[in-house]
Amino acid sequence: MRFAKGHGTGNDFVILPDPDGQLELGPELVVRLCDRHFGIGADGVLRVVRTAAAGPVAAGQRAEWFMDYWNADGSVAEMCGNGVRVFAKFLLDEGLAAGPELAIATRAGIRAMHAEADGQFTVDMGAAVVIGDGAAQAGDQRLIGLAISVGNPHLACVVDQPVAAVDLSDPVVFGPAELAAGANVEVVRPLGDREIEMRVHERGSGLTLSCGTGAVAAAVAAAAAAGEWPAGPGLPWTVHVPGGTLAVTPSGTTSLLRGPAAIVAAGELSASWLAGTAAGPGAATGTAAGPGTATGAGAGLASIGLNTV
Repeated sequence: MRFAKGHGTGNDFVILPDPDGQLELGPELVVRLCDRHFGIGADGVLRVVRTAAAGPVAAGQRAEWFMDYWNADGSVAEMCGNGVRVFAKFLLDEGLAAGPELAIATRAGIRAMHAEADGQFTVDMGAAVVIGDGAAQAGDQRLIGLAISVGNPHLACVVDQPVAAVDLSDPVVFGPAELAAGANVEVVRPLGDREIEMRVHERGSGLTLSCGTGAVAAAVAAAAAAGEWPAGPGLPWTVHVPGGTLAVTPSGTTSLLRGPAAIVAAGELSASWLAGTAAGPGAATGTAAGPGTATGAGAGLASIGLNTV
């Protein structure tokens, strides 16, 4: 089974090319792939499948490719703002799409994007919808925030302390009712004129270095706290996450997310690992997408060459 590894501002993914929908992907395999010690290691899995072969989940969406996104815990998610950029980067690198304009089907609907000349991608994330006030418990802190939908659910909480100081290891969301099935929890601190820092605990993946939909939700919460939401057109915000920087123009009609995407490795999963008989972390072999090699978090394999990106 072929795979690639990519990331968007440190939010990393295992990419499985499956154009004709022949791969039997399920929660158990996803969890094993995302394991950072005995698998490849990732925050989630992106299955690259043609919309026509994706089944009912993609029915009616007029885009050639469907992003079948799975969280690290084996659950499926509606949308991933960093993942969709990595997905687009993979399509372009593999010659599966021409660009610079791309339309990608997701569980949250079609996301249109543009490949920028500087290598970044701008994604139309659709409407950001404020559901209402909400709360969560994070360690010994009670967080008050806004429940926001960006195709998937968020609780974005503006705080007046460095976001690194908030314990987001296992936040518990208390409300509103629309978040009863769980949500991504963001803590957001204003830094300056439409500039914020953000950390996130992602539903199904835990603490991650970045979250694209979360960056949109964070910008909405910060705009609301500044009295700039929902009045007037969306204005650009700079969102600093542990893995880098994203640009967000939040709006109740069309929110834009701009950021980088990188493919860092490609390879082949070993038959013994897939069969569950591999003795240890030697799960795959592969070749780098370009010059340079690296080892570290997420490698967990025997001989994966990585680009320096």
